[in-house]
Amino acid sequence: MQISTEWCRIARVFLPFAAGYYLSYLFRTINALIASHLSSDTGLGTADLGLLTSVYFLVFAAVQIPIGILLDRIGPRRVQSALLLLAAVGAGLFAVSTGFLSLLIARAMIGLGVAAALTAGLKSIILWFPRERVGLLNGYMVMLGSLGAMTATAPVEHLLAWMGWRQLFEILAAATGAIAILIYVVVPERGIAPSTASTTLSSVSSDRRFWRMAPLSATCIGSSWSLQGLWASPWLTDVERFDRASLVRQLFIMSIVLSCGAWLFGITVHCIKRRGIGAETVLAMVAVLFIAAELALILRAPLPSILPWSVVAIVGTATVVSFAVMADYFPPELAGRANGALNVLHFGWAFLAQYATGLILEQWPTTDGHRPLPAYQVAFGLNVALQIAALVWFALPWRRSIAAWISSILFFEPADVSYAVESIGLYEDSVIILPADDDAEW
Repeated sequence: MQISTEWCRIARVFLPFAAGYYLSYLFRTINALIASHLSSDTGLGTADLGLLTSVYFLVFAAVQIPIGILLDRIGPRRVQSALLLLAAVGAGLFAVSTGFLSLLIARAMIGLGVAAALTAGLKSIILWFPRERVGLLNGYMVMLGSLGAMTATAPVEHLLAWMGWRQLFEILAAATGAIAILIYVVVPERGIAPSTASTTLSSVSSDRRFWRMAPLSATCIGSSWSLQGLWASPWLTDVERFDRASLVRQLFIMSIVLSCGAWLFGITVHCIKRRGIGAETVLAMVAVLFIAAELALILRAPLPSILPWSVVAIVGTATVVSFAVMADYFPPELAGRANGALNVLHFGWAFLAQYATGLILEQWPTTDGHRPLPAYQVAFGLNVALQIAALVWFALPWRRSIAAWISSILFFEPADVSYAVESIGLYEDSVIILPADDDAEW
């Protein structure tokens, strides 16, 4: 009976929301493939293309806080179904638009319409599944959703061979509307626990742990989305000189790696939590790996380009790790607000990175239709510098506690550890548990 109930929840709750997130990922990344079609059909320049693609992230970020509040108050079923209907209208408008302004409005409507796709899915998991399985199911949610990025490569390229991008968006509009109706009809309603005075948005915004990890999560994940969603394609064309077939093949491989990365992060978080290890450790490791991959691209390290670009793709699914950290920090009744607040920074940074990259690239003239390597080195290098600063900010509070820990080992003064932790303001509200006696293991 328990097994059948579990599968019923997966079929009626998990899969419909995963389908909505799949469409969100597809809309997010599809411009990387149709960029040349948009430019030739509408005459968009590099900066215009960057703004058109990134406005999705801008609108997405702007509405995360109110969407998080709505998710906590009225539940993910009604929020997600209503917004997906708006996304369907936006996709239909995008299909018939001929000018930059109408395309921009349509893209913004799509961004608003899918803005709850991930957070609604995560909220539904928290409401309907055991807490110990949240991290694992989050990983599966992102894995299935990221198949949208895979669809936006070779499968879409084959579709474009016998239909235009406008007809493609008409199909996407119909599919989005159908999934909106599916979620409203199939997903059961679940009562939402009323918020208390202590469970407000200020509980998130005033938490020091949130502001310690959020900049690192935002600069890495947002930059990954920016690169995967648009700028990987121009880089591979201008710097690597890939032809169309090679470009689509590499984007397809990156999307497969992206999906596998979500599954890997979900399994990793699930396993380390069972061992009592915080997800912050995984986040720091992901950041270091991401920075190294970007530097390999910038410095033209003698590696196959698919290696660093695969790392770039994987980091886009590190939301699994970040939201696992949020689940440790905040209670279930604050899940929508906490995840929404973090998503503001994720998508806000993705917008800034994507649009700023286009502006920087336009400062260099094209030669034979290609922009020079220094243009990309400057644009990507600025991102890396900010990620390194965020990593230092993330690690800085622990320097004194680490030094005190080493001192306690050398001089047998364990009290120094608690003093160091308390001195950086993490003693009462952190997950650190000090040993009860000198013989306890760390």
